[in-house]
Amino acid sequence: MPKSKLTDEQTIQLLREAEKGEKTVEALCREYGISDATFYKLRNRYAGSDVQDLKRLKQLEAENARLLRLVGQLTLENSAMKEVVRKKF
Repeated sequence: MPKSKLTDEQTIQLLREAEKGEKTVEALCREYGISDATFYKLRNRYAGSDVQDLKRLKQLEAENARLLRLVGQLTLENSAMKEVVRKKF
């Protein structure tokens, strides 16, 4: 996952400003240096969250990615060992 331009605090601040409706989405996107598509993706993903929720979600996503890589590696090692055993007997 590419590193975001926005910090967790900036993401929440952006979404709260958009909820207020004082500025248009386009103006907010220019101000924060993101595209409209990025804004809507962030809104769909993090609407109703606070900074702590966002940090916890990112931590869980990173842990999940690490565990998926580990499972993939162990599955590959397991299948290689099974192949070796099959060739021996």
